[in-house]
Amino acid sequence: MKRQVKVKPNSKAQKIIEEVDGSLTIHLKSPPVDGKANEELIKLLAQKFQVPKSGVRIQTGLSSRNKLVEIDVDDRS
Repeated sequence: MKRQVKVKPNSKAQKIIEEVDGSLTIHLKSPPVDGKANEELIKLLAQKFQVPKSGVRIQTGLSSRNKLVEIDVDDRS
């Protein structure tokens, strides 16, 4: 499954908001430095969709706030 994700780093609290169009807006505590925000994003999405972290991949937008993320929902354990 592929999802459009808009990331908001340096937020006070972590939260995931599902938009009407199916995209996700995700507030992260981590700063966008040295890949910390991307690591937190992968961890949060893995928890939400109950897949291992290896089942979540950022396809486009590694250094952008707008990302395309692929989640392997077949990897659920």
